[in-house]
Amino acid sequence: MKNKYFPEEDIEINDLYFVCYMIERVARHIKQKNKYVVNTIGKDGLYHLLSCANVLHCENPLKVEEDWIKDYALKASDYDITAVDKEMAAIVPSPLDMGAVYQRLIRDTMSSKENYVDGIIRVYNNDICEVIDNYNCSAFYEPSYVIARAYQNGGF
Repeated sequence: MKNKYFPEEDIEINDLYFVCYMIERVARHIKQKNKYVVNTIGKDGLYHLLSCANVLHCENPLKVEEDWIKDYALKASDYDITAVDKEMAAIVPSPLDMGAVYQRLIRDTMSSKENYVDGIIRVYNNDICEVIDNYNCSAFYEPSYVIARAYQNGGF
């Protein structure tokens, strides 16, 4: 996928990782599901963010969070993904961890005709995210090929 602003440059897999990481950070900050953040930002916004990711990753993540919230008019809610049963889930994965999970799932399930923007929208709007984002179970800890297979098979 080519950079929107510098067509001679490719958007790299690390740019996808950064955007997935920031989607997770922003969603946690405003207490929304990742799907809400992705769908509110939209295709054009995601393409812009992927094209700027190689610069944005140098910024303070708290500033990037606030900019995304303001620029895309993201609204707060009351969904707390980190509210887990402490007996079932001793550890809540970090936004970095979950950014990696989603980046790998997008990469592992992309078709040759798909770009990163389409992959982000497709994956984050799939029902499997409800399972992956349920930290009371261990789906997010599964190896990436297991998660990709579960995605392709319609569930775990």
